[in-house]
Amino acid sequence: MKLNHVTAGDDAGLPVLLVHGLFGQARNLGAQARRLAEGRRVVSVDLRNHGESPHDPDASYTALAADLAEMIEALGGCADLVGHSMGGKAAMVLALKRPELVRKLVVMDIAPVAYGHDQTPNIDAMEGLDLTGIERRGQADRALADRIEDRGTRAFLLQSLDLSRQPPGWRLNLAALRAHMPGIVGWPEGVPQASFDGPVLAIRGARSDYVTREGEAALRAHFPQARVVTIKDAGHWLHADAPEAVAETLAAFLGAG
Repeated sequence: MKLNHVTAGDDAGLPVLLVHGLFGQARNLGAQARRLAEGRRVVSVDLRNHGESPHDPDASYTALAADLAEMIEALGGCADLVGHSMGGKAAMVLALKRPELVRKLVVMDIAPVAYGHDQTPNIDAMEGLDLTGIERRGQADRALADRIEDRGTRAFLLQSLDLSRQPPGWRLNLAALRAHMPGIVGWPEGVPQASFDGPVLAIRGARSDYVTREGEAALRAHFPQARVVTIKDAGHWLHADAPEAVAETLAAFLGAG
């Protein structure tokens, strides 16, 4: 599948591919893209069923990784790969299955394990939102507050509300994401371990519980060479909580390409 993407920076050298998480879109990693684009070509993608990319019933990690592989092949056949959360899992699957396509890998606040949480309540809230007469994001925020208390979560989800449509609608394929939720919070079977021998950086937020001791052990089982860095004062959305620290960490690790 051809993914919608945004390109910044110099066309010379090996590109950096930035991959967002569940319910996100390319611009979520904007601060990091701008920093890396000072010396690299940076390509930020909308994953399938997100942003402006096509919708498809298949939301599996196999499909997501195949889309990223197609993008890297179109960019010349090799790239540095950075993925957050669901995008981090897709990036890990790609690196392990197609190691020749990836030079360096960065995994942001996620581990190759199955998680017990479920994002279906957020889908329920979005699907249950009556968009009739909604003209401004603030109106949608007030309506969504009945189902989602956390203001930051609402703001994040509402980035995917397209108010230019008549009537307004979600850029997310909520039906496909709901159907594949067990797989999205899980980890696919049959993915090889230690098949990618390039440099790997795992970045986690100090206030996040996504990379536990078990998760770090799983990271090292799949990527024995992985270096784990913790960003202080940051939660799961570490790229938003500490944008400069994350951007500088990425720039130092990825280098000039």
